[in-house]
Amino acid sequence: MLDIMQSGEAEFQFDRRHIKAILFDMLIAAMGTSATAIEWILTELLRHPHMMKKLQKELEQVVGLERMVKESDLEKLNYLDMVVKEGMRLHCVVPLMPHEAMEDCVVNSFHIQKGSRILINFYAVQRDPNIWPEPEKFLPERFVESSIDVRGRDFQLLPFGSGRRSCPGMQLGIIIVQLIVAQLVHCFDWELPNGRQPCDLDVEENSGLATSRENPLMAIPTYRLNNA
Repeated sequence: MLDIMQSGEAEFQFDRRHIKAILFDMLIAAMGTSATAIEWILTELLRHPHMMKKLQKELEQVVGLERMVKESDLEKLNYLDMVVKEGMRLHCVVPLMPHEAMEDCVVNSFHIQKGSRILINFYAVQRDPNIWPEPEKFLPERFVESSIDVRGRDFQLLPFGSGRRSCPGMQLGIIIVQLIVAQLVHCFDWELPNGRQPCDLDVEENSGLATSRENPLMAIPTYRLNNA
């Protein structure tokens, strides 16, 4: 962006204000949505302790207990990848995405005029029983030997949208969510306060621009690495 600004060859006005606005949008969007996604994934891991243990075992095998997870470890953590995919599928942080029709078209017998605002219902797509068996269940193993990823190329899993209008912070968001979930699960054992059991943990949603938990997640960590 600095090169474009300094070249003076852009076909449109482009200065430091535009760079600042773009970076601000990317950072704010990435922090809010990533934090919500992480909270939902931890919620599901706490509701399914055997999955939490399975992920911890993978982290022990790949990383060990002498250091924290690094970004370079992520590509080796296959079960983590499945857990994050399933968390983003089941709990779509941005459930509706507005688009604009660039030309007149017909979709399933519906005529859509050029310039119409179209809302893509990611939430419904990612819980469609015709695509996802038992869509209301948290099942990371559904991604075993699956080519579906979070980049929207298959139009079945769309946490970042798809195509040219997909989220510009997608790669940043994926890394943030994977790394923080991995570090929290690797560094700590977790339990619910006041003797609550996993089945007692609610998954009530607070609808808005982002779908967050109705009640903030509360859990007690216990450090588990050997480098304390």
